[in-house]
Amino acid sequence: MTTNTRIILTTVIAGLSTALAFAGKATDLKPVLATPGNLLVEEDFSGGALPTTWTTPKGDWKPQDGFVVGNEKNEEHHAAVLMLAQKNHNSIIRFSFKLDGAEGFALSFNHATGHLFRISLSTAGIRINKDADKKDPSSKSLPLAKADGKFEKGQWHTMLVEVQGTKVAVQTDNGINIDATHPELDVEKTGYRFVLSGGSLALDDVKVWEAQP
Repeated sequence: MTTNTRIILTTVIAGLSTALAFAGKATDLKPVLATPGNLLVEEDFSGGALPTTWTTPKGDWKPQDGFVVGNEKNEEHHAAVLMLAQKNHNSIIRFSFKLDGAEGFALSFNHATGHLFRISLSTAGIRINKDADKKDPSSKSLPLAKADGKFEKGQWHTMLVEVQGTKVAVQTDNGINIDATHPELDVEKTGYRFVLSGGSLALDDVKVWEAQP
């Protein structure tokens, strides 16, 4: 084998490795619960700083290499939180994520008086939980749905979340489809919160649409 042949083969293999690493990034998942209306947010984190609509109540979140990377701060003794201040009632949000050391994260929805519900993802699957009311000592988190699935660390994946009235539907690029219903979901929501506990999480290609029936 000549030197030139070796170079060509190495280039092809490297190219295949890169393609596999980004296989689940910005996957065009199709909504099943609602119809996308106006595109409200489109963010690829290509700038050197977070846009003003994004805030970091907890943790360390920095754009780098065309995506944003989050980590906890040890001194805060709290999960890292990245907040997108986009009010919504019925909406569709799609984003790409990569677990770099993190065992999982949550996409959390709040309403005016506190936590509402969240989609929690781990390396082993997805859960949808109605959050407890912190102002009510007797209130507890209520499991609404769960689905098993594998999310490899170091690999990009895509998630699509639809909220329409009392219903929420979640799907991912590796074939997970999960939905839930609860009457208290049909309220105005204050934004989208990415919540990370342990390890590192990368986010990219965030899009938010109004949801139409």
